[in-house]
Amino acid sequence: MPYTIDPFCKQQKIPTFHELFSPVQNIFHSVPPLESKGNRPLQMNFEQQLKALIYYHLQEHSSGRDLLQELQEDDFARTEIAPPDGIKKSSFFEAINHRGIEQLLFIFTKLQADATKVLPQEYEHLGELVSIDGSFIDAVLSMHWADYRKGAKKAKAHLGFNLNHSIPSKIYLTDGKGDERPFVNKILSPGQTGIMDRYYQCHKDFDLWQTEGKHFVCRIKENTNKSVIKTNPLKPGSIVFYDALVLLGTPQVNQTEKPVRLIGYWIDAKEYWVATDRHDLTAEDIASLYKLRWNIEIFFGWWKRHLKVYHLIARSQHGLMVQILAGLITYLLLAIYCHNNFKEKVSIKRVRELRIKINNEARNLNFSPFGNYNFKEHAKNYDHAKT
Repeated sequence: MPYTIDPFCKQQKIPTFHELFSPVQNIFHSVPPLESKGNRPLQMNFEQQLKALIYYHLQEHSSGRDLLQELQEDDFARTEIAPPDGIKKSSFFEAINHRGIEQLLFIFTKLQADATKVLPQEYEHLGELVSIDGSFIDAVLSMHWADYRKGAKKAKAHLGFNLNHSIPSKIYLTDGKGDERPFVNKILSPGQTGIMDRYYQCHKDFDLWQTEGKHFVCRIKENTNKSVIKTNPLKPGSIVFYDALVLLGTPQVNQTEKPVRLIGYWIDAKEYWVATDRHDLTAEDIASLYKLRWNIEIFFGWWKRHLKVYHLIARSQHGLMVQILAGLITYLLLAIYCHNNFKEKVSIKRVRELRIKINNEARNLNFSPFGNYNFKEHAKNYDHAKT
């Protein structure tokens, strides 16, 4: 039920948008300052830029011009989101394409760390789990940096997804041809377990990750050569048909120097081969771990569909990274909001409820927040009228 502000009540509820935004508000005091690169003063400070981008993703806007029109014409957006003097199209797009990455990366990193303290850990007994994958972003031909192939432009986001808390953890952006494998080292920290599809199979990396203390569960190609060192006993009736310590690859060509554990199992008549350095888990646990990799695909699909993060409002690599980081920050805020209010993960049902609640409040609140209204004078007149 929408509420209205009672100006004489000392304990006012915080409007929902500010409740959603409050985890970021707590970080602002330590954010690197956003400075103008010329003599012209900033037309939009960083807080206003971030609020505008969060509002863009939250309201499923389809273009930057759509957002700008709402910032000019909608009472809530004009008063609570836009700069006090408004924002022109040229100033808005100049800000998106040239400023804010350092500040957004800072906010994203801090907010991600804060979220892990608030959100429940679902697979604590399996350790810190990070699913790693890449996602294509359709670009336009004028985006010359987004090299892919003749007649087509694409960018690629390389994401680490924290499976324990169901939130994004790290992000990198390249052109569409960018190789995904080198980003595993940047995304994965020692002690964590990276869960990856077979594209990430690289025997040199398997050795390197073990040297650096970075664990992995990686699907490999079925026809990969394997030299068995030791076989492990199998559980009767299990989906697992193979469990052994092996060297992968062809000797003197691409064979691993360090042994890896290789698990083979069946799911719906489909054969899976998974390499790992996790010897502390059962073969069935390893199979379950690899199944969790699908969660990053679910995240990508939901994030793109419901927050419109790939509807381009920027053409430069800087601007696209700004847009993606803002989309990730929006998701983190939604994750914290849904947990605090419903003890649930993010869902489109709760996001729709949030949008409706914000719209209801916008109809019932004077967003100035009380403008230049003199409540003491109002109270005096009210008392006088009563007498």
